[in-house]
Amino acid sequence: MLVCTTIIESGIDMPTVNTLVVDRADLLGLGQLHQIRGRVGRGNKRSYAYLFHPADRVLTEQAYERLKTVGEHTELGSGFKIAMRDLEIRGAGNILGADQSGHIAAVGYDLYVQLVAEAVAEARGEPRAEPPSVALDVPGDAHLPASYVPAEDARLEAYRRLAGATSHDVVDDIALEWKDRYGPLPSAAEGLLDLARLRVECLRIGVGEVTVTPARVGGSRVSIARVTPIELPSSAQIRLRRLVPGATLREDLAQLLVPLDPGCRAAEFLRELLVSLVPETNPAKGEPGAADSGRIGALH
Repeated sequence: MLVCTTIIESGIDMPTVNTLVVDRADLLGLGQLHQIRGRVGRGNKRSYAYLFHPADRVLTEQAYERLKTVGEHTELGSGFKIAMRDLEIRGAGNILGADQSGHIAAVGYDLYVQLVAEAVAEARGEPRAEPPSVALDVPGDAHLPASYVPAEDARLEAYRRLAGATSHDVVDDIALEWKDRYGPLPSAAEGLLDLARLRVECLRIGVGEVTVTPARVGGSRVSIARVTPIELPSSAQIRLRRLVPGATLREDLAQLLVPLDPGCRAAEFLRELLVSLVPETNPAKGEPGAADSGRIGALH
C-alpha cells in the first residue's frame, strides 16, 4: 500500500497497482483526476479507481460536473473529450487578456470561437463578413438516424460539418466519410445530403429561399417549388420552358415557380434544374446546360 499526495499524477509508472482510492476528489481539478486515475490499469490486469467526497456536504456545480465527466469517459482515448469538457466547465479564458477562465459554458465552444474571431476582426478594423444563409423548406425524410450514428456528439458534429459545407466537393467528402465510418447510407441520410447539395447550389447562384408547398392545379393537388430570388437570361428561360413546361418565372418578383411530380426527389430535382439553368461555366460549344436536359427530363 502506498499513501501519498497528488504528486503521483506527474507520471509515475506502477503497472502492478490495481486499486486507487482518492479522498476529497471534489477538491481536485478535472486534469488532475484524469492523470491520477491513469496511475492504475497500466498493466494487463483489470483495475479500479474510487473517487470519494464527503457525504455530508453538498457538491458545488463544477465539482459535480468534474466527477461526472471522469465517470462517463472511461474508454481508451477519452483524454481529448475530457479536455474539451474541462474547457466548457472552466471557460476558455480571456484570449486578449490575462484571465485563465471565461464564460464559454454560456454560449458553447463553437459559438465562443466565432465570437472571439469577430471581436478580433472588429478590433483590427477589418470588415465583418456576413455568413451566407439559405432557407430551405423542402419535404422529405432528411436526418441522421440514431441507429446509423449512435453517438450523439458524432451526430451533432456531422450536422455541423454539413451545415458549413460551401461546395459539392465538401459534401461528397462528408458522404464518403459517413459510408466509411458507419456503412451504407440510409434513405434519410441520402435525403440530408440532397438538401446539402441543393443549399450549395443556391449559395453559388445567390438564391436565398426555396419553399415547396402543396397547391391545387386543374382540380388535382400538386406541389409547387418557389425559388427566390433568381434572375434568368432569355436563353435560360427558353431552356426552362423546354425542361419543365409548367414552370413560371415572375421577373418582377425574381421568383421561379416549379411544379413537382408526385414521388420525385424534390431536393435533387431542383438542384439539377438550377445547374441546367445557371451552369457553372458557359461552354464554348453547344447550348449551355444541354448535357443536363436529359437528366432533368428523367427526374421530372
